[in-house]
Amino acid sequence: MSAPDDGHANPAAPDGNAALGAVLRQHAEQQYAEELHELARADDRQRPPNWRLSPWAVRLYLLGGTLPSGFAVSPKYIGNPRLIEIAVATLATDRALLLYGLPGTAKSWTSEHLAAAISGDSTLLIQGTAGTEESAIRYGWNYARLLTEGPSPAALVVSPMLRAMEAGKIARIEELTRIAAEVQDTLITILSEKTLPVPELNSEVQARKGFNVIATANNRDKGVNELSSALTRRFNTVILPTPATIEEEVEIVDRRVAALGRALELPAERPALEELRRVVTIFRELRHGVTADGKAKLKSPSGTLSTAEAISVVTGGLASAAYYGDGVLRADDIAAGLTGAIVKDPVQDRVVWLEYLQTVVRERDGWKDLYRSCQEVL
Repeated sequence: MSAPDDGHANPAAPDGNAALGAVLRQHAEQQYAEELHELARADDRQRPPNWRLSPWAVRLYLLGGTLPSGFAVSPKYIGNPRLIEIAVATLATDRALLLYGLPGTAKSWTSEHLAAAISGDSTLLIQGTAGTEESAIRYGWNYARLLTEGPSPAALVVSPMLRAMEAGKIARIEELTRIAAEVQDTLITILSEKTLPVPELNSEVQARKGFNVIATANNRDKGVNELSSALTRRFNTVILPTPATIEEEVEIVDRRVAALGRALELPAERPALEELRRVVTIFRELRHGVTADGKAKLKSPSGTLSTAEAISVVTGGLASAAYYGDGVLRADDIAAGLTGAIVKDPVQDRVVWLEYLQTVVRERDGWKDLYRSCQEVL
């Protein structure tokens, strides 16, 4: 299976895609190249300028389904289909898209797959941090050439945003609210005028059709820099919620753990749904502060206990089962990961976790093994 030719060679594979199998984590357009290729073949609907797929096909790629040929497209996002429709429709206009919500609600995952389906390239990424500078969004300079030649196009260091504008593709900004407010506002001209001035060269870069921006932000991050009203107006915001039902969340964890297990080549059996359901149940009960049957109120720990953390717990448990057990995921394999995910504050969260173990886990039928294993690692 090879990725479609989009003019971007894989830097880790000098001979094209021959070494993709050795890459720890493939980009979405590489990992799902066959699906994207089949969708493009079957897609006879109108496509916005410079889009690889029509909005109909992008929706099908994200939500999964079956093509008329019988080819099955796996779901990348499990949740409310309307949210994906709004996101795709937004990107077909001149409005940028902000995916907002709690940590671990698949904002980055959705952003990557939207860019892969629309542009065939999810790599035009700016990672937001407290140290992100304006040059990461606009452009920088090769100072050696700048000193010898002065300002020139050859001395310009092109940012992912600038490349996206020139190519008419999707640029992604992760953790927008981690970026300082004065750097965030660099986006205002880009989003409103679709132009990036380069005053040093007395020129500007005008975005080609197809260009747009997907940003992500979460509302639980410490040190968040609120977006200015001027910048907020230039985004359409889609809030990605936590999974609505336990069945939905179990399916998400099951699919992602299976994919990670294949990528990491873990010599372990795929975990039983009962074990996944136990992990997800614990996370959901502590997250919501009430047992699944609604009969008992619970204290919630300081962490978010997101679906992404549940995936991490189960994947870590699979690695433990594979290399130190018989390859079958059991309570002993997930106990340490569960405790680490829940106990972020060694005082407050430990009390919450101990109380939950005593009042819920110990009393629940079939959970005695998990109770004993968790007690051993506390």
